[in-house]
Amino acid sequence: MDDIGGHDDGDEGDMELYDLRVVVDRIEGRSVCGMEVGDCFTLENSAHLRLPDGEHFCVYALASVLPFLAAKQRDLAEGDWLARDTLFSCPDPEERLVMRVERTRRRRMNSADLT
Repeated sequence: MDDIGGHDDGDEGDMELYDLRVVVDRIEGRSVCGMEVGDCFTLENSAHLRLPDGEHFCVYALASVLPFLAAKQRDLAEGDWLARDTLFSCPDPEERLVMRVERTRRRRMNSADLT
């Protein structure tokens, strides 16, 4: 494993995926679900979702960003809109919570271990 700039050539594997960090970038309305700017979760090793100890993440905000995470874990074609867009919104119109998806680490993995 290595940071986003490379990968560890010592790891065996037939594919690479990025670990992700999803962080509340801003809240343009009122925080209905108790979220605050800076709240976050990480997605590691393909499917391990982790929250900081004692923290929560709104299930509706999670549901709105979840469909995009599998694509954000992979290298995308140049010019693909999802490769350049990093901001996603919660569906609550009163809250207008905006999340930022960041790639944190690239991992070499075995696809057979994931299916």
